[in-house]
Amino acid sequence: MLLHDTALVYGRYLRQSLRSRFALLFGVLTPLLYLLFFGPLLTELPLGGQGSSWQVLVPGLLLQLGLFGALFAGFAVIMEKGQGVVERMRVTPVSRLALLLGRALRDATVFVFQAVLLVLAALAMGLRAPLAGVLIGFAFVALLTLSLASVSYALGMKVRTPQEFGPLINMVSMPSMLLSGLMLPMTLAPAWLDVLSHFVPFRYLVDAVRDAYIGHYTTPHMLYGTLVALASTALSVTLGTRVFRTAGA
Repeated sequence: MLLHDTALVYGRYLRQSLRSRFALLFGVLTPLLYLLFFGPLLTELPLGGQGSSWQVLVPGLLLQLGLFGALFAGFAVIMEKGQGVVERMRVTPVSRLALLLGRALRDATVFVFQAVLLVLAALAMGLRAPLAGVLIGFAFVALLTLSLASVSYALGMKVRTPQEFGPLINMVSMPSMLLSGLMLPMTLAPAWLDVLSHFVPFRYLVDAVRDAYIGHYTTPHMLYGTLVALASTALSVTLGTRVFRTAGA
């Protein structure tokens, strides 16, 4: 029943996304602009790591796509509460976990699709990476989306207005972007900033995907990144399900 319910919710929200093709493509615009206008600036710079500048920048842009897109997913729940959609779902026998997973899996599908478009554009601009590394990058985008979308939906169930939701998300997203090394490796930062960045979970995901893009699959970065991604996803889905259950959604 859980799989059946999840498929129903997933299909409903995926059809909504497919009907809004402009929004589907517009979501990849910001990382694409970084790729087009910021990427060429790095081609001749020593970035303090192995691989080309594209193998440093593209993994960060992929995770930036999941980070910002998934964190703001909770706006949809706030709108649904105002339109009475949540009230109608409350009287159905659908599993509360399915209500969360269906939404989050839809988000993961959308952002992986956008990640594919971003990688194709990067390949045209000079990115060279092993296929296994590219696929691992997509897997990390999916896990990051599941984790952050679950938290975002849970927060959306708790707050009353978008005006409350937006500042809370910005308070999390901006430090996460700046301290995780999405744009440039944190090895270029001062020692104190590099140490501080290790307290940001996204740092481990970025380092893991960058290792994958240069073909290093058995490094400590890959191990730590995988563990952090799996643990945060399990924790976030558990938290989100509990909120959905207690909120009667």
